[in-house]
Amino acid sequence: MSLAVARVQGARARLRPPAVAAAAGRLFGSVPPPAMVLAGVVSVQVGAAFAKQLFQVAGPAGIVALRLVFAALAGLALWFPRRRVDGRTLVLILCFGTVLAAMNFSIYQAFSRIPLGMAVTIEFLGPFAVSVAGSRRFLDLLWTVLAFGGVVLLTRGDIGGDVDLTGVLFALVAAFCWAAYILLSAAVGRRTTGGGGLSLAMVWGALLILPIGAVEAGPLLLEPWVLLGGLGVALLSSVIPYSLELEALRRMPPRVFGVLMSLEPAVAALAGLVVLGEYLGFLQWLAICCVVLASIGATYTARRRWS
Repeated sequence: MSLAVARVQGARARLRPPAVAAAAGRLFGSVPPPAMVLAGVVSVQVGAAFAKQLFQVAGPAGIVALRLVFAALAGLALWFPRRRVDGRTLVLILCFGTVLAAMNFSIYQAFSRIPLGMAVTIEFLGPFAVSVAGSRRFLDLLWTVLAFGGVVLLTRGDIGGDVDLTGVLFALVAAFCWAAYILLSAAVGRRTTGGGGLSLAMVWGALLILPIGAVEAGPLLLEPWVLLGGLGVALLSSVIPYSLELEALRRMPPRVFGVLMSLEPAVAALAGLVVLGEYLGFLQWLAICCVVLASIGATYTARRRWS
């Protein structure tokens, strides 16, 4: 199974209450699934670029706090938990929420230090590692070498100066958290119904990040236009893309979905270039192509280990 499908498919059943599924079907019924996937990818990366523009006002921690708070409110509105959870399930949910908060915090810290395309490409190693974990096939080894070689190439300083290693480390932390997110998402999904587990995890993640964001942003965090910007980031980076991805995955083969999602690092680099004016050198673009090709290759050759 591909890395993109591993991220989404584990949550698909939990994120589609009947009413939401029917509404999504009516809204997107006439849109071709590939167009929905690509629109979702563009929405995520434009949201990331928009968030980065707000860093100079409220800081990365402040913006990620607003994103998680608004996402948690939307989650509760859609999937308010209706059943009690036992102690073990609650621990899983708290771990899930902690990883969710750490993943978003780390990638926003990376965004503030290195170009968007570079950060997203490094973060992509997380789901890629999950997709090929445990495989002993030569092709999977080849894709792994290509992906990690691309990241090594990506961090070379031919874009007007040395790459900020702190930003690279934050992106690697985000990659690790993304891998843990996939595994915990599946575990929580097996022990909860509907989207209750995810909504509780988002609330916990928002509670963890909110104090950090409040300290960094101060009173500016409550400015109406900053709140509006945070809402926009939440819509572009969470609500819209998840809705599009989940509806597309319902109507198209997972392998095709995974190939389209593999374009995310390249789209991130383009969003950074167009929206933020972040120029990458030849080696960086070559590195991004290596990671994208490795992801596509892993998608086409993966066994169904995640059914």
